Amino acid sequence: MTATPVYAAVAMQLAARSIENTPDRTAAREQMLVMIAELEGKIRSSAIFIEQYAGSKVRLAVLPEYLLTSYPGRISIGDFADKAALEIDGPEYAALGALAERLNMFIAGNAYEVDAHFPGLYFQACFIIAPSGEVVLRYRRLNSMFAPTPHDVWSKYLDIYGIDGVFPVARTEIGNLAAIASEEILYPEIARALALRGAEIFAHSSSEIGSPLDTPKDIAKRARAQENMAYVVSANTAGITNTSLPLASADGNSMVADFKGRVLAESNSGETFTAFADIDLNALRTARRKPAMTNFLARQRLELFADVYQQESPQKADSLIQNNEIIVPDRDYFLRIQEQTIERLIKDGLI
Repeated sequence: MTATPVYAAVAMQLAARSIENTPDRTAAREQMLVMIAELEGKIRSSAIFIEQYAGSKVRLAVLPEYLLTSYPGRISIGDFADKAALEIDGPEYAALGALAERLNMFIAGNAYEVDAHFPGLYFQACFIIAPSGEVVLRYRRLNSMFAPTPHDVWSKYLDIYGIDGVFPVARTEIGNLAAIASEEILYPEIARALALRGAEIFAHSSSEIGSPLDTPKDIAKRARAQENMAYVVSANTAGITNTSLPLASADGNSMVADFKGRVLAESNSGETFTAFADIDLNALRTARRKPAMTNFLARQRLELFADVYQQESPQKADSLIQNNEIIVPDRDYFLRIQEQTIERLIKDGLI
């Protein structure tokens, strides 16, 4: 086993900036680029402090969920796609790539983006950008309450991107990286699928209510780390600006958890870099390769569950494909789908 140096990862707890009150697409795009420019000083100064304080070089910085735009609210799906969703080869990704290059580190984050294969829709995407400036991982959120997902256009999405595009893992010099979006940390199947494809570090971009009490997401972060023998680097927002919400409504509790589910660092409220910790890949890989009761990955018996998972899914695929055409839903569409799903599960005696 080749020795891998220990390095630091940091969850940058920063305030998201809503585009809700920007007058048009041009103003929204200008605001996003200004915010990307502001990131450099915050990440660079944080990395310098961490290296001086802890002696470890920062190789990975994780940014919070929808940092550049905040969530869509009641803006229609088509309008939000036009106003706020990034293009894969657009100027925002170019600016983020240049930022990663100047900082010489991996930057993980989350944004809404459009895809030419699915006109009128947008997906919530997690990305990881290498120090070369290249986007080495793009993961589209698979489970969302109020937005389109690849599962809603499943047959066409699989034809275009394949399963590697659904559950991507980037094999890099700092380990095998994967991304989990927001509340998806609550769904163990997503993290397990990525771990079974080799993921060692989960970059988790989130925007959630912080609390001194254990929240469901806090518990899930530790659980996903422990059961998959992986690090979780979880960056929460430090509130959301330019909106009518009270500023600190989604603030605090960024954390780094190790592969035993132990919290190595956790932030309080406000903009901060204090959720940082060492990533020790040698220790993780040694644990994964050691025969033991605690080797949860090696002890998986997936055939046991195959028949259960092949049963009819509560949420059906391809809900946004009708007569082989992509439809653009209204905001309440997804709530109606969930109501119908609950009715069917009650009828079938499953809930």
